Amino acid sequence: MKLDLIHHVAIIVSDYEKSKDFYVNKLNFEIIRENFRVERDDYKLDLKVSENTELEIFAMKNSPKRVSRPEACGLRHLCFKVKNIEEVIEELNRKGIETEPIRIDEFTNSKFTFFQDPDGLPIELHE
Repeated sequence: MKLDLIHHVAIIVSDYEKSKDFYVNKLNFEIIRENFRVERDDYKLDLKVSENTELEIFAMKNSPKRVSRPEACGLRHLCFKVKNIEEVIEELNRKGIETEPIRIDEFTNSKFTFFQDPDGLPIELHE
């Protein structure tokens, strides 16, 4: 068996409009599909990350808060590869998104940093 690519990553958000603004207007992901599902009383927003990868945003009422410290089992963070981490950090900061200081991965010697989405989900940038 060979699993070729990650097709999508799905996350649940607490505030649909706030998260849509963050991922579409601040991180510049393109909307593929946007649906309100009456039977579930929730939103599902599919965003294009790359030619092969999508980010699914689900917004449902009364979702429990994310457990993060100490780290719980499950999704730890999202990570996006970038060509120039300093340029991306500068753009995020201009948009009001705080980033952590750049660190160096001790195993790959690559630069990386983190920031958070509106629900506190850690998002990593890796050069």
